[in-house]
Amino acid sequence: MIDIQELTKVYGQTTVVDKVSLTVEAGDVCAIVGTSGSGKTTLLRMINRLVEPTSGKVLIDGQDTRSVPAHELRRRIGYAIQGHGLFPHRTVGQNIGTVPHLLGWDAARISARVDELLDLFQLDPAQFRDRMPNELSGGQQQRVGVARALAAEPNILLMDEPFGALDPVIRAKAQEDLLAIQKRFNTTIVLVTHDMEEAIHLGSRIAVMDGGKLLQYATPQDILANPATDFVAELIGGDRPFRLLSLARVASLVQPGEAKGAPIQASASLREAYAECLWSGRDALPVSDNGQLIGQVSRADLARAAARPS
Repeated sequence: MIDIQELTKVYGQTTVVDKVSLTVEAGDVCAIVGTSGSGKTTLLRMINRLVEPTSGKVLIDGQDTRSVPAHELRRRIGYAIQGHGLFPHRTVGQNIGTVPHLLGWDAARISARVDELLDLFQLDPAQFRDRMPNELSGGQQQRVGVARALAAEPNILLMDEPFGALDPVIRAKAQEDLLAIQKRFNTTIVLVTHDMEEAIHLGSRIAVMDGGKLLQYATPQDILANPATDFVAELIGGDRPFRLLSLARVASLVQPGEAKGAPIQASASLREAYAECLWSGRDALPVSDNGQLIGQVSRADLARAAARPS
């Protein structure tokens, strides 16, 4: 568990993070979202002391992070950034094994962990272990960057805009891979993004920041249903995309399928359908019109429709 208490960072006369308090439960995914300059990255970096707080504190499982040498703390916390940050002069295997090597793992254990993670990210160890980063595609480099962050089996993974540089198709796959890996290892993840759609898709709770302040910290369901401020409402799309696009427009593009549970009416808005997916825990909803099933809609369908021009 990560317990952030009144955390503040001041540079000169500028308060970048202003008395932020929140708790990330073990095994949760906390998405920190906000515009550029909102303080979200500074907040993230204070968790592993890449940035030292001006005041306030961070507790991990009840232990004040200031009681641990900074370099030791960082080796216990995975950290992945946009653009992967791989060492260009090291092979894929050497990159992934960086922190285990610093922790004194023996060569056999490091090799086994490298191969395990490459398999997990669908990168054949025999094919990729000895490649250099410049021989990989952007998506492959990003997967190796996340694998490196997970190599020492950390309980906590910090991610700063990890998928921002990827094209939409690769980004969607990377997001799904992250959720699958998080469920497998029950890793506590704190992820910074400027994209509310990504925050809703990945986060079990979302922290919305603006001007260094925490405006709302809640589940995606609560934020969709009850945005705390006009700024939060604008981040979730205001009147678009979740209100103006008709669900019938999405459902008409697909055939009836195996979606289970009570159907949603075709007259519903995308926002209502998205909220229903989240509330019910379903990945797809049957859609009905005048008592007749006309199709089904998935969370992926909703995301694609939201990105489509009106």
